[in-house]
Amino acid sequence: MLRWVMAFATFFSLNLAEAQPWAPDRPVTILNPYAAGSTTDQLARALAAGMAPRLGQPVVVVNRDGAAGGVGTAQAARAAPDGHYLLFAPAVVFSVLPARGEVGFTAASFTPICQSFENAMAIAVRPESPLTSLADLVAAARARPGALSYGHQGVASVPHLAAIELAEVAGVQMQDVPYRGEPAVVTDLRAGRVDFAVLVMGSLAAGGLRTLGVFAPERHPLLPEVPTVMEQGFAVAPTSFGGLFAPAGTPPAAIARLEAACLEAARDEAHRNVGARMFQPTRPEADAASLAARLARDITDKRRLLGLIQEAR
Repeated sequence: MLRWVMAFATFFSLNLAEAQPWAPDRPVTILNPYAAGSTTDQLARALAAGMAPRLGQPVVVVNRDGAAGGVGTAQAARAAPDGHYLLFAPAVVFSVLPARGEVGFTAASFTPICQSFENAMAIAVRPESPLTSLADLVAAARARPGALSYGHQGVASVPHLAAIELAEVAGVQMQDVPYRGEPAVVTDLRAGRVDFAVLVMGSLAAGGLRTLGVFAPERHPLLPEVPTVMEQGFAVAPTSFGGLFAPAGTPPAAIARLEAACLEAARDEAHRNVGARMFQPTRPEADAASLAARLARDITDKRRLLGLIQEAR
């Protein structure tokens, strides 16, 4: 009888423990695999500020850039799956980087928590550039095949894929110059070291650049005077989306708590204000299930574009 009572007590206590809501017992780290000052960095920090009071612990953002996001993402994949170490990243690190070679992770290395951002891409030049329109850019590329150079945030990043697809559609050859992050791209563009750049629209927030076109189905409400690339005759409109992820194996209770905190923080006025400055849509957030489904579609969509990179190199 005593043995049965003890067994029942043990079973009851274990199930009660599993039913308890999860809460972090120390600061939570969010790793951003891109450079400090980048669009994702600013969005990550705004999200962390909103999540901290909801989790009852400080939420700290750490940058580990390099290899188009691969360095930091690989580090996050190796973290303990206990809910205290997370990744803030675009879908491209899962849909593109593992398909290009061994990077130390795949999409299965992570569990989606919540989508919190969606970025459109844009083509920009320095104000004094002789390229005053997308038509000028394409004409220059056709006149001097391979001579026109453009900067982007890294090989196989969405800006790079956008430029590769534009070159295919326009029938031109252009020289790509990869960087470790967009702040460096913008610096070299302003200095005239590259002819143009393909940037996440948030990088236009500081001003000082001329935008020739936006890669989107419709004009952006914050740049209504700038035509889309599609309007100008080239059917190219890639987008970048992403948010918060946890290492695979993180307990479901932790994922649920983090998802709720992430969605609530993404809806805060303070986060929306930062998002508006970064050219974000009004409601970019989505739950874990929606992010997982969209990521699966993106992995399929990017396979064709990866083939274009191989052809271009």
